Amino acid sequence: MLTPMTGTACITALKALGELNRLRIVRLLSQEELGVNQISEQLAISQYNVSKHLRVLKAAGLVAVRIAGRQHCYAVTPGLKQKPAANQNVLDLGCCTFRFDALPR
Repeated sequence: MLTPMTGTACITALKALGELNRLRIVRLLSQEELGVNQISEQLAISQYNVSKHLRVLKAAGLVAVRIAGRQHCYAVTPGLKQKPAANQNVLDLGCCTFRFDALPR
């Protein structure tokens, strides 16, 4: 179970999610683990910009990375994984929730 974010952790997460492409990346990563190239292709964002966004999301504790050889695989931090299917389009930070179903693809 996720411990609710409070104080500066919540502020950092909210700042990181204050950019539309970061929200789109988190939505993708909440469904499956992906590399920078895959994210770039699916969202039509340059690999350079995807990498910059992933650094911000990782620093905010929203994204985790797994290194497999030369490949970096990104996913939503395990504690933030979507819970039941009923909440499939919701990211619950503990302090607040974000609905992904209204975001542009």
